[in-house]
Amino acid sequence: MSEPLFTRSLEVRYHEADPQGAVRLAVLLAYLQDVAAEHALQLGVAVKDLRKLGLTWVLSRLHLRMDRLPRCGEQVGIKTWPVNREGIFSVRDFELLNSAGEKTGCATTSWAVLDLQSRRPVRIETHLPGYPLHPVRALDDPFAAIPAPATFETELRLPVLRADLDLNNHVNNTIYAGWALEAAPERVAGYAVPVSVEINFRAEAHYGDTVISRCAVQQSGSHPCLLHRIEHADDGRELARLRTCWNFLS
Repeated sequence: MSEPLFTRSLEVRYHEADPQGAVRLAVLLAYLQDVAAEHALQLGVAVKDLRKLGLTWVLSRLHLRMDRLPRCGEQVGIKTWPVNREGIFSVRDFELLNSAGEKTGCATTSWAVLDLQSRRPVRIETHLPGYPLHPVRALDDPFAAIPAPATFETELRLPVLRADLDLNNHVNNTIYAGWALEAAPERVAGYAVPVSVEINFRAEAHYGDTVISRCAVQQSGSHPCLLHRIEHADDGRELARLRTCWNFLS
């Protein structure tokens, strides 16, 4: 039987680093996605396995928290495991490690299985084969609602490009983080790095859509937190809600 714990080591490449030499947040989320996909393949519940059943995985919630961002040329170890399967959701958690095996960050994610025809979630226990669980949380988050500010300080209109799409033919979850950060005010984004992100995915975006990325400051000071809303430009439908927290550069 496949193991519930899975670890991969990756190197931060030159084109994945920001101007300060740290890995970009969207790239870090892509690392988590890739390692999770590799483990799901080993467990027999990868996207290609589900598509044979007319199903697919979609990410519902994510919370990543970093104590230190990996830098260009450094190794980052990613350990992941499925925590539980309850109703229409399955929780998968992660630990991030440096080359010495020391923990530098953690993440928790909640996934749903979507029927490709109805575009509605289905119960995991009755539609997927069993796979081993490791019922330990890397980040104890109940996935409470992210606040919705009444007003926003900045906004940015962005087109959905072909390069933004994934195997499900909709915008990949990592793209939303990039959209959110693009709208961060310069007084934060120009002098700080994001070390935490929470995302609540609410609806799909597709090629040809235009989205609006809005941002408000929830908490200022030495560790600012920003609230983000990604919405469809045509009808104002909320696609995702995010919160990012930052550390100012020394």
